[in-house]
Amino acid sequence: MFKASDVKELREKTGAGMLDCKKALEATDGNMEKAIDWLREKGIAKAAKKESRIAAEGLCQVLVDGNQAVVLEVNSETDFVAKNALFVDFVDYLAEKILANPVSTVEEVLAISDENETISDKLVALTAKIGEKISFRRFEKISKNDDEVFGTYKHMGGKIGAIVVLKGANEEIAKDVAMQAAAMNPTALNRDLVPADLVERESHIIKEQVMAEGKPEEIAAKMVVGRLNKFYKEICLEEQTFIKDSSVSVKDYVQNNGGKILSMVRFAVGEGIEKKQEDFANEVMSQIENS
Repeated sequence: MFKASDVKELREKTGAGMLDCKKALEATDGNMEKAIDWLREKGIAKAAKKESRIAAEGLCQVLVDGNQAVVLEVNSETDFVAKNALFVDFVDYLAEKILANPVSTVEEVLAISDENETISDKLVALTAKIGEKISFRRFEKISKNDDEVFGTYKHMGGKIGAIVVLKGANEEIAKDVAMQAAAMNPTALNRDLVPADLVERESHIIKEQVMAEGKPEEIAAKMVVGRLNKFYKEICLEEQTFIKDSSVSVKDYVQNNGGKILSMVRFAVGEGIEKKQEDFANEVMSQIENS
């Protein structure tokens, strides 16, 4: 139904004890997401959310050219290669080519021809030269009008890249908002854009927690609303407390400076990618047994 490695993974994601993780997986037929919810409902997993484990290396790049901008991610196997000048130059080159061509998918970018060679060919050549797999994972192009401004920010040396578009205000204000997005990892711009399934899941978990506290159902329903509002303040960019001034929300900060946030894009290197975990003890034992 589930393996020991599943128990280990659940423990790493939730911080719960080994026995509790085993019980959670048994109760949910080995379903990892349901097991996380089960632990949270029991009050065992304390964290309100866990980001997908970031294991892949690489760089995010953000580039603006007039009313066009792009944020992209290119992955490498090691952080050492991500700092290699050839790799960094290729990421910069890729950003320029995306802005210069009418592309909307990774496949279209890879098919761009430059000096009788496609981007895909250049990627293969770079992989061969560096000796490590290089992959172009994703990108997003953003457009704005003349009365709007871009705000961009790269965090941790390019491990995180963020772009926001503001109507009104100025580039300095927009950069502050992009910095907020990069640092605080909002899920959505505002509560209207939070996926319905995420809200439903959170509501269910909160209700189970409240009911477990012995509250009547009608009281529990009111408490769900209150805790959901707190949840929105954590995951919605506009509702987050502004990191440079805790007395205002991000939305208020922008409005106080004559602006409105129109959109946000945030990439973090490797989010959602699971990197192979080497079990060195088992590897050594295997070598001894086979010698």
